[in-house]
Amino acid sequence: MHFTHGNKIKLLRNGLEYFAALEDAIQNAKHDIYVQTYIYQADATGIRIGNALKDAATRGVIVNLLLDGYGCKDLPVTFRHELQQYGIHVKLYRPNISPWTLQKSRLRRMHRKVVTIDGVMGFVGGINIIDDMDVPHHIAPRIDYALQLEGPILDSIVTSVQRLWRRATLSLMQHIDLNFNNPSLSAKQPINQHGIKAAFVVRDNLLHRRDIENAYKSAMLQATSEITIANAYFVPGRNFRQALLSAALRGVKIKLLLQGRQDDLLMFAMHALYSQLLNAGIEIYEYRKSFMHSKVAVIDTHWATVGSSNIDPFSLMLAYEANVIIEDDDFAATLKSDIEKSISSAHHVTIEEWENSNRLKRFFSWIVYGVLRVMLNVISTSKTSHP
Repeated sequence: MHFTHGNKIKLLRNGLEYFAALEDAIQNAKHDIYVQTYIYQADATGIRIGNALKDAATRGVIVNLLLDGYGCKDLPVTFRHELQQYGIHVKLYRPNISPWTLQKSRLRRMHRKVVTIDGVMGFVGGINIIDDMDVPHHIAPRIDYALQLEGPILDSIVTSVQRLWRRATLSLMQHIDLNFNNPSLSAKQPINQHGIKAAFVVRDNLLHRRDIENAYKSAMLQATSEITIANAYFVPGRNFRQALLSAALRGVKIKLLLQGRQDDLLMFAMHALYSQLLNAGIEIYEYRKSFMHSKVAVIDTHWATVGSSNIDPFSLMLAYEANVIIEDDDFAATLKSDIEKSISSAHHVTIEEWENSNRLKRFFSWIVYGVLRVMLNVISTSKTSHP
């Protein structure tokens, strides 16, 4: 993990702040734009960002849009073709999907949400290109976060984004546009003397299989006062749980803000861990007002992360993910304050409530958790291919 100093980093809350900043950056782009997202919906937000990308392409800006084949399976082909007619390069990462196979090659998705503009501005987070109100019953906007970044950290972000673009191009056996004359490949990033220390960390299937998980574990093992994690899908493996439980045993105050609305079987697998965590003194809060899509954490009021990685087997073992690790008191305080606001309106799950009132839910959660473990064992022995 390579930290750089002197970065300018802005926390963006939900799509309301993220899409305004993203649209403005696209409108001011001069050379190239890379967009990588798991989900792209052709709703009002998707059309808004699509129009900005089309305008940029019309100005002669190189626009490369990488979409995940599964996450964008419902995106109309006509919408993609319209973008391409404006000169936007659109590629689907692993477009061949099947619900009837457990092969790694089909389950390894491009789950990251990363954008670079001219190699001098970037966006990293958990927000897909989808309207905040695109949730069941349109109840309150989903909670999510992204970062707007400038400074030396862009060097690693640009390198990673362009490398994944080339890999996706190779896998599709298409013409490779390496953009050797692209200024973003050699742009000198300014250093802000009062800027923030940060590192861009990815999970891939080659050299960085456990980088994001290891960053979490290292910070938790060194924690002395508090750990606050807000994550939509929290089904950590044994080593991650041991680092968390070890911190609790040392007296570290731990709060977990988790998704409280059932939208995935992973939610039931997550419940299988509640008793162990609660008995260790870890506080669990379920956000039930709307859908919480966050993948953020703050440790010891100094260490923070924002990104696309859930704390579950699919994010930590299979998907392409991207997080930013930040070591800065002010930023950590800002993010922690925002998480605490959500915790204040979340449901506090107590050990008494969980053990006495959820027998059926606990029974079913262990069944789902067992099925998940069996499925992961099958996946681990299946053949795979890169990227």
